[in-house]
Amino acid sequence: MPQTIGRVEHKSLNAPDEVRTFEKGKIELVTVDGVSIGRATFDPGWRWSTCVGPIAKTPSCEMAHFGYQLSGVLVTRMDDGTETATRPGDVVVIPPGHEAWVEGNDSVVVIDWHGMTNYAKK
Repeated sequence: MPQTIGRVEHKSLNAPDEVRTFEKGKIELVTVDGVSIGRATFDPGWRWSTCVGPIAKTPSCEMAHFGYQLSGVLVTRMDDGTETATRPGDVVVIPPGHEAWVEGNDSVVVIDWHGMTNYAKK
């Protein structure tokens, strides 16, 4: 008897299911197999506390993130004061409880496989 194989499902972030915009940035989302994957674009001058914080209504970002950075420099400061800068080519895991901002003049673009379902949701 032939083995049952699931169906292939694919979507493009170039034709997202949903786009959420906020000051100096946007999130483009696709949902595949029940999982939301996002492409986050943060423009120069973007800072979580001023651009997304007013939407989240929390003192720091409470989303966990697991992503791959395509461009720019993103500085992340954890609530305990630990600071990290990530760059293109970096795979990053960021736990809840952080502030982040774009450093320099290049937009930061990150593909995030975790943490986008409710990110910047109004």
